[in-house]
Amino acid sequence: MDATTLPARLAETREDFLALGVRDRLQLLLEFSNELPELPERYRDHPDLFEKVEECQSPVFIFVEVEHDRVHLHATAPAESPTTRGFASILVQGLDGLSVDDVLAVPADYPQSLGLSEAVSPLRVRGMSGMLARVRRQVRERVAA
Repeated sequence: MDATTLPARLAETREDFLALGVRDRLQLLLEFSNELPELPERYRDHPDLFEKVEECQSPVFIFVEVEHDRVHLHATAPAESPTTRGFASILVQGLDGLSVDDVLAVPADYPQSLGLSEAVSPLRVRGMSGMLARVRRQVRERVAA
């Protein structure tokens, strides 16, 4: 994967993970889980807007807005599922505020590039891939609408 195609925050996150040993990568993922932004108040009472990410073992829900060619990503994941919550947080922090083109250009294999396959089950990494795929699909749908 070419680092030049990756948005800066996602590239930096990947570098941070790859600079660490396996055990420390898991710790960094847990730190991300504590940093998942709260939902904006206007969405807290609207679970109908959010899409469940079926690929995830834990109940993860995402919602994408596109305003003036900027993507805004919102996600919820339970605190008792720190791995899944960490993955959601990486995507929210890495994609929110980017242009539509930048989000759509993120390679589908970005989750596999973080070096977490030794630290968490392949099923969990597949869950993050599912989140990214749904974000990209929602962005395309919003732009087409």
